[in-house]
Amino acid sequence: MNQFKSLLVILIVFNSSIKLHAQEDTAPGRIPLYSVPYKLPTVDGIKDVLIRVKGYYEATSTQTIIDAKTGKIITDFSKSNKNARVSSGFSSSWDYTHGVVLSAFSYIYDVTGDKRFFDDNVKFFDFVSNNMGYFTKNGDQFGKEASGWPAIYDTHALDDCGAIGTAMIKTFLKTKNEKYLPLIKHADDYISNKQFRLADGTLARHRPQYESVWADDVYMGVPFLTNMGVLTKDPKYFDDAAKQIVQIAARLYDPQKEIFDHGWNANTADYDPHFYWGRANGWIMMSMVELLSVLPENHPQRAKILDLFRSETRSLANLQGGNGFWHNLLDKTDSFDETSCTAMFTYAIARGINEGWISHTYGPVVLTGWNAINSKVLQNGAVDGTAEGTTFASDNTYYYNRGRSIYATHGYGPVLYAGAEMIRLLQNDKITIDNVKDNSINSTFHFKLKSEWTKK
Repeated sequence: MNQFKSLLVILIVFNSSIKLHAQEDTAPGRIPLYSVPYKLPTVDGIKDVLIRVKGYYEATSTQTIIDAKTGKIITDFSKSNKNARVSSGFSSSWDYTHGVVLSAFSYIYDVTGDKRFFDDNVKFFDFVSNNMGYFTKNGDQFGKEASGWPAIYDTHALDDCGAIGTAMIKTFLKTKNEKYLPLIKHADDYISNKQFRLADGTLARHRPQYESVWADDVYMGVPFLTNMGVLTKDPKYFDDAAKQIVQIAARLYDPQKEIFDHGWNANTADYDPHFYWGRANGWIMMSMVELLSVLPENHPQRAKILDLFRSETRSLANLQGGNGFWHNLLDKTDSFDETSCTAMFTYAIARGINEGWISHTYGPVVLTGWNAINSKVLQNGAVDGTAEGTTFASDNTYYYNRGRSIYATHGYGPVLYAGAEMIRLLQNDKITIDNVKDNSINSTFHFKLKSEWTKK
């Protein structure tokens, strides 16, 4: 009897201990409360986001030609019309942000095989190439405003032709539609022969100062030159693309912080103030990815560019906020969370993992980056939280107070790219992912190489 009582006491104490530990494990404050979900995304969930973004973006325009005075659709193109205009909307524009979107659509098609995305490329570039002759005649007769796409009719900046030209090359490589070639050659002539450059051949602008170098122009030039190299198989394009990254890095890259300044002016030179704008760094990271994907292994600049990519990846991992976002000014934690650069970094770092350029241990960085991005995609597919168009400025106040909205189109292409690359990462058969445990006080993600664990 005494033995039974002793056993009963032991069981009561044991059960009480279990209950006490269970209560302790779920006590307020012990389980992390993440401001953005800390969970493993799914391929289907990512595809849903991409489809919603596509739907919203393409619905912004009817891609028709209208009479600006009457509002009616023009169907008779046999005679000039000074009021002829392209219907408004994101998906009718000939500009660099639309170019990023169309390049992303092409990439999503490569990754998923979903032709619906690439169909938007064909629709738009057919629309342009079929109607540019009509608009050129209008422009010659009535002036630039009647030229349909003024950036084609009067190209005077990399923004007018670089990124959108890149998307056109990618589309041509799949369709072989020779109607695209005159516009591709037009962009090539401008970038290779007419764009202002410094004496050493670095792409530059006459703004805001007479000789200024912008980080943005790495993306406005390098992906186009890279894809011209793919198209023509002429190594001069790869050489020029690589030169741009290396020479712009010589002026903008900060080896201590391992990130890029937004711009450089010749008249301040070594004493130029530094503003580490997020999207500027995103443009550069995406450009390095574009070039490294096709640059020959024995190219003399490949090792330098790969080192820049790896070092910036290391810095970006440290600069990422606790909610998965990066800040508009990367080194200023009190500047706002910004969607477009978060998407750019998520895409570029995930691509680096998938291509084997950087360690798989960076996986949680892009996983949390994607979850942050997902929180900014509205139910209708609009992308929120993107900084409006941003010039190369010389004061923190300007960068701190940029507007951001769903109408800043700079975020759409990077979000699409990031989603495609995250699908590749989740389907990467070389990596296994240890998932987090729900309601755990101490659980995180671990990305592991399968090849290492088979050695046991």
